Formats: sequence, structure tokens, C-alpha cells
Amino acid sequence: MIFGRKRRRGETTELYDRHHNGTADSYGDPYGDADSDWDDEDALHLGDARFESDHRRTRLTSTLGCLLPLGLLALIAGGGYYGYQRVQDAVGSNSCKVRDDRFDYQWSPEQVANSATISMVGTDVLRLPTRASQIANATAIQESKLRNLRSGDRDSLGLFQQRPSMGWGTAEQILDPVYASRRFYAALVKVDQWQTRPLTEVAQDVQRSGYPEAYADHETQGRVLATSFEGKFPESLGCRLDDPTEPGSPTDVVAKLREQTGVTATPSGKYVTVRAQSTKQAWGIGHWAVAHAQSEQISSVVVGGRAWNRTSDRSGWTWDKATNPTASATTVRIELH
Repeated sequence: MIFGRKRRRGETTELYDRHHNGTADSYGDPYGDADSDWDDEDALHLGDARFESDHRRTRLTSTLGCLLPLGLLALIAGGGYYGYQRVQDAVGSNSCKVRDDRFDYQWSPEQVANSATISMVGTDVLRLPTRASQIANATAIQESKLRNLRSGDRDSLGLFQQRPSMGWGTAEQILDPVYASRRFYAALVKVDQWQTRPLTEVAQDVQRSGYPEAYADHETQGRVLATSFEGKFPESLGCRLDDPTEPGSPTDVVAKLREQTGVTATPSGKYVTVRAQSTKQAWGIGHWAVAHAQSEQISSVVVGGRAWNRTSDRSGWTWDKATNPTASATTVRIELH
């Protein structure tokens, strides 16, 4: 028997009355024997009926069915990204980032150290425009990927793959980054209209390469490196490095600064101090010091109120507020291990 119940929302009056308003049966059922009037057609009708409560449940179930998987995926992705970042902090390799106001490139410590030498020999020692160090960096990227190679095509050597047999110097000289840079610039300034002609044409006039168009591929990278060591963009170079493996030599850093940047530095204990002529030059020296931190066992570099501190995690790519600032924005303090 179908016992009496409240009318469901959406149920027709005819259907409700038909099954729930019958007369009493022989057992005293005030609703009558509703089963006696129940047929297959009625069952089919009720089975197909869609009431408002059914719609609400269906919409809620569908919504939850969509949101729960998405939420689970977001949780997994978030946890995976966090884990990835932790792994990167823990096991990331020694690397450096160099940037300007638009681009950001990652290099090895060896590459940025060589770029620092190339750049500052051109702009600070030889007093050439930044355009010269841009061309030199782009050329060295193409020729050696900024590595001081001890071999190459035929007798080509060094950063610029210069050949002793073509009059660039002895093998020992060419493998000296300062000498190789000076020789490149000496040839560059002899090229007609080198400051205004397309970079790839000028580089080709110096190098006489079998791939003359390839230099253009590195024009932007060359500019970013050159402007960083010019000091145009403060804090534009940082390196994440493992701890120093041996004590550094302040006197060696002073001599290297003199040869590669032309500045006179002062050693004192484990520190080397440079008093630059401008804030821009100070930042160029600061970036040079970070670039050479691995080879010279440098632990920290401070320019004015900003500091780079050696660390193996990704914070080594950035500068922070200095806990012990230098006396002025033009003073650079280099601390060795």
C-alpha cells in the first residue's frame, strides 16, 4: 500500500489526489486502498517526474563533481611546485643571473667572470663606449660561449678563438683573457663605422668567420652583459655559489682589479675596498666582484647600502639590504673567505 504523504513540490494535483485521497478500506485505512488504483502507467509517470528538489540535488552534485577534482589538482600542483622550489634551493648548481630592465639570462660563474673581464677592459681600461663591449661579448658568446677554450678550429684558441698563425699572438698570450680582449678591441676600433654599422657586420670584419650572420643571434645577450658591468642597472648580477674551498687573497684581488678595471683598491685583512668615481662605476665594480667570486673566494660584496652574500640557494641571485653598509654609495667593500 502507498501510505499518505505530503504533496511533493512540482507534483500535479491530479496525480496526488488520484493516489492519496481515496475512501477507507475494509481495514479502516482512511486513505483507502491506493494500491488498487496503481497501474504501470502511473508508475512510469512518477518515475519520469522531475521535481525542484531533484534539480537542486543534481546541480549541487554536478558542481561538486567538477570542483573537487580541480581542487585536488590545484593542491597537488601547489605541493609539487613548492617541492620543486625546495629541491632547486637544495641542489641547484652554481649559476649566475644577469638582467636589465627587460631581459634575464643565466650563465655559469666561468662565463660571467670572462664577460666581466671582456667588458671592463673595454669600458674602464680602454675607455671605449659600451657599444664596444656589447660587440665583444656577442662575439665571444658565438665563438666560445664565453669560455677560455684551449682548442678550436685549426689553431684557434681562447675566448675569441684567435689564431696564432694569423698574427693574434702566441698561444699563451691568447689564453690570457685580458690580452685577448685588448687584441679584439684593437682590431675593432680599426673597423670603419664600427659604432653605427650592424653588429654582425662589424664582428665579421674583425673575426673573418665562416658564419658571418651568427653574431646577430647574441646581440641582446651582449648588450645585457655589457650594461651590467657598466653599472647602468644596479643589482643586475647575482650568483648562487657553494661555500669557498680555500682562503682568498686580498692582494691578488687588488692586482686583478687594477689590471682588469683600472681602479686602485685597498686591502685590509680579509677585505678589499674600492672608492669609485661615481655610483655607476661602483656598481660595475660590485658586479665584477660577484662575477669573480667563485675564482677569488669572495664571500660578500657591499655597494653603499646593498649587499650580495654568497649562498648556494637562489637568494644568491639577488641583493639585499646591507647589515653593515659602506660609507657612501660610491664605496665598494669586498670580503674574502
